[in-house]
Amino acid sequence: MRVLCTTLGSPSHGRAQLPVLRALASAGHDVLVATTPSLAAVFQHDDVRVLRCLPDFTPSTFGTAMVEIIERTDLDHEQRQDLMMRLLAETISGPIARKLLDILLPVAEDFRPGLVLRDGMDLATVLMAEKLGIPQLPTPSGASNTVDPGHTLEGLNKLRAELSLPTVDDPLAIAAHGRIDYVPPAYSYAHYLPGSLAYRQTVNVDRSSVLPQWVAELPTDRPLVFAAMGTALPEMHKRMGDGGPPAKMPAHAPDPTETLKTIIEAAAALDECTVLVATAGLPVDDSALPPHVHLTDRLPQPILLEAVDVFLTHGGFNSVRESLRTATPTAVLPQFGDQFLNARRTQALGLGREITDRSPEGIAAVCRDVLADSAVQARLRRARLAMLALPEVESAVTDLEKLVG
Repeated sequence: MRVLCTTLGSPSHGRAQLPVLRALASAGHDVLVATTPSLAAVFQHDDVRVLRCLPDFTPSTFGTAMVEIIERTDLDHEQRQDLMMRLLAETISGPIARKLLDILLPVAEDFRPGLVLRDGMDLATVLMAEKLGIPQLPTPSGASNTVDPGHTLEGLNKLRAELSLPTVDDPLAIAAHGRIDYVPPAYSYAHYLPGSLAYRQTVNVDRSSVLPQWVAELPTDRPLVFAAMGTALPEMHKRMGDGGPPAKMPAHAPDPTETLKTIIEAAAALDECTVLVATAGLPVDDSALPPHVHLTDRLPQPILLEAVDVFLTHGGFNSVRESLRTATPTAVLPQFGDQFLNARRTQALGLGREITDRSPEGIAAVCRDVLADSAVQARLRRARLAMLALPEVESAVTDLEKLVG
């Protein structure tokens, strides 16, 4: 079986796809990943073919429309987020889908896949699969969870007409063959799409991951807090400074360097804890750090979370799943996009708290509240058991083979 996988957005999207792609490749299937130059490295150590054919995704893709929403004074925070998510849906089902179709259709016609696994930001593949008469499934991502299919129907139907495909009335046609997830139905973060093929979250996506020895030597007579802000914003910041594709920070997202500074100040206030802060390589002044705060560029998060008492996170969907898999309480400091909805869902499930006071004092207070809440810990144990009851990801191979027929 030939499997085409599309990946764009951020490295976290590719890491979410890796477990299924590895299982398919190990079973002897031919896997081709169509991705961007900046994301190709995610797949470099795996037995899949990589085609660097997609453009890097940048905030400038949305033009001035996002800024106009931000500058409106008649909107509260929730209304502003709703409008931005609608703009996202209309953009990825309109101009972005058209651009990706021009690239991906020739790739698919040459490769002749029997199945497509797609990035949640890639709706061009929905139409490509319809044209080729093959199934397609979205893989785990914030876009799959939070983009309202109703806001994509008009744009996709316009493209269907251009491709001489029949238009459809059902917005859920974008997931006509289901979707892949690593979260049990009772703990789903998907707001619109139907039920999924659900498999157990893999603890160690990076096969070479190991904790450095200095982490193993940290004191264990106090709670351990791990703080990380994800990869998307730091990647954009890095691209701005290394001569890569032009990018501007999203108007609706905090500056990652300022967010990191605030997180470190909150960590300093948690003097009853040991705090690890992953900086993602962003510049930081560490000259006045108290001894209980430890900075590092990055750590193997899925492994470390097995020993963490509170995870201070941006609320990206990879981090959400990894904290569920390890039953780690979360204090969620959302930055942009789906992270705000993920924070609310986490709080609604009772698995952590959303941070609304974004000051160092507010962040530290929520971390303390989560640490002290035994009910959160009990609910997380239940969620972890539900995660462990899911089939292993290797069983996806049989399910997908049956789907292709």
